[in-house]
Amino acid sequence: MAKSSADRNTIDLFGSPRGRPRSQPLNRKDQLKANKRIQREKEKALGLKRLELLVDEETITKLDQLCELNDVKRSEWLTMQIALSFSKSKTGKLKKPTR
Repeated sequence: MAKSSADRNTIDLFGSPRGRPRSQPLNRKDQLKANKRIQREKEKALGLKRLELLVDEETITKLDQLCELNDVKRSEWLTMQIALSFSKSKTGKLKKPTR
């Protein structure tokens, strides 16, 4: 199929695509992976560690209510409670975990 310069019907077949140019070469799935990796690296640099808990929904509801009352995030509330519990312990020192 030959293209004539005066032919208006085949311009879209041979020309560059119209519309907004791609601002990101990666697709959405790959963008999310890259951003999550960067986020984990930043958290690691700040000295933060990830913690995953499996708890029942009733406990999560109670935790959310407590966080709402104190106007803090879950992680902040848990950190405060651990620090409070640690400071209340009789010795103030816990045994180091053996690995």
